Amino acid sequence: MNMRWNLESLFEGGSSSPRFAAFVQQTESLIADLLKDLQDAGDQLAGDELLTEWTDRLQRGLAHLREADAFVSCLASQEMSDRRAVSLTERIQSLSAKFKQAQVLFESKLAEVPEAEWVRWSGDSARAAVQFPLNELREAAKEKLPPELESVASELAVDGYHGWGEHYNTIVSRISIPWKEGDSETSLSVGQAANKLDDANSEVRDLMAAKWEQAWSEQADLCADTLNRLAGFRLKLYGMRGWNDPLREPLKMNRMSKATLDAMWGAVAEGIEPLSKYLTLKARYFGKSQLAWHDVDAPIASSQAKISFDEASHIITEAFERFSPDLANLARKAFEDNWIEAEDRSGKRPGGFCTSFPISEQSRIFMTYSGTPGNVSTLAHELGHAYHAALVDGLPPMAQEYAMNVAETASTFAEALVSDALLSRAASDQEKLSLLDDRLQRAVAFFMNIRARFLFETRFYERRAAGMVETEELNKLMVEAQQEAFGHSLSSWHPHFWASKLHFYLTDVPFYNFPYTFGYLFSTGLVAIAEREGDSFRSKYDRLLRDTGVMTVEQLASRHLGVQVDQPEFWRDAVSRVVEDVERFAALCSK
Repeated sequence: MNMRWNLESLFEGGSSSPRFAAFVQQTESLIADLLKDLQDAGDQLAGDELLTEWTDRLQRGLAHLREADAFVSCLASQEMSDRRAVSLTERIQSLSAKFKQAQVLFESKLAEVPEAEWVRWSGDSARAAVQFPLNELREAAKEKLPPELESVASELAVDGYHGWGEHYNTIVSRISIPWKEGDSETSLSVGQAANKLDDANSEVRDLMAAKWEQAWSEQADLCADTLNRLAGFRLKLYGMRGWNDPLREPLKMNRMSKATLDAMWGAVAEGIEPLSKYLTLKARYFGKSQLAWHDVDAPIASSQAKISFDEASHIITEAFERFSPDLANLARKAFEDNWIEAEDRSGKRPGGFCTSFPISEQSRIFMTYSGTPGNVSTLAHELGHAYHAALVDGLPPMAQEYAMNVAETASTFAEALVSDALLSRAASDQEKLSLLDDRLQRAVAFFMNIRARFLFETRFYERRAAGMVETEELNKLMVEAQQEAFGHSLSSWHPHFWASKLHFYLTDVPFYNFPYTFGYLFSTGLVAIAEREGDSFRSKYDRLLRDTGVMTVEQLASRHLGVQVDQPEFWRDAVSRVVEDVERFAALCSK
């Protein structure tokens, strides 16, 4: 299997592609023309014909913008030193700002329509597929600044807000960590170095953990400036809109209520004790009283056989096949058509993602594959995203805009399929123990690590409202959040985690944390339902994913699953499955 993706089939020529340049120019014209027409409309009330025309043009602009943004994100990720890709990123951000200006004006036009006329027009069968997002846009206009001020904020954000986000990428690209392999000395990018943090050899982990913390401490002041400016911009804009809660926007974006968020975190807090038990058992297995921060994701096996990329492709497609031939076929297509960038090489940004191209109806997956079971899980995770994107292909662009929390459902469900398949065919207790360890590492990530990020970010925003937060206090907030989320069950912490984690610096989605835990637990609940219902669940699962762009999470869960996610019972049932894994792990440890 080729471990490098094919971007040429999308736009040949990379960051110098003439066809992509023409596509961007076309997109700019689409959005500029729409913006001008909306501006020229002035105070004119829009009738049915104009509303319909603007809706269609806005959706066309949205699809083009998403296609362009996806391609640029691929270019910038595969080679962080590609300055032309950085320039294109800024151009797309400027274009996104223009689109947001057009959308704000469009929203204001929707809000001006008298209620009776709105009900008639939006309820027409021609708009049935996008009635939900249209209602969202209409309501959004009532909670924002006047359109002209929102436009100014969007325009200034390109070189301000988004500029600081891009500055973080520049900081990361400068980090080079010295490393010695045998007799040869080399320098590792942050993406390569991160893979050493969960190496099977404890000496490798210990050495890299020290180098990793040192590398980020050297950039901490720059990262602190960046994080403070990003939060300051958000808080200032929120204040101008009259919003007093920094969670207001991420909850709206994820189409979920505060009651649902609280119910979920309440159940997660109840899962700390059993997961602390797992961490203690794992520490004893390593001959320690407590695990260090960098031991949490270390494999149980002292030496772990590497899983080749080819083998990973077979493991994943076979596991997917048992649940859904359609899911397996999507995975085969991704491998065979080179949708995946997995090569372990320098110059790549850290982390992994899946991005979709709505016009081309394809996806691309980015990661750095080094042959660990965790890498296989990550690959399955991203392929789950690609399947979700494929299910909404062909829907109107507005109906394809599902939120991050439900996006993480398909990916985490795909992970669970692969994990269950591996566990069911394990030939020995040692292999079962290793696979359960990998599953529980994921649970720790979503219950403890993600919760630590949420606690840190919530408290950081509280402090930032009073002024700049210095590096030392950021470190203190981070360690306190980690200690609370992990139940003080580790012997060391990662003070500069706030600097090393890209998610804190993303400008398109604030609070890029709790949706992961939602997706993990929601998908865990789906696995339980799938086991009870068998093959009949497959079509229900596809329908649920297809509706993710046109319902709140509460509506999705009620309509497709018959459960109430704003109540703790559903989440407790999901947590109980994690507790079962801890008990299985404990039983194997005692043998």
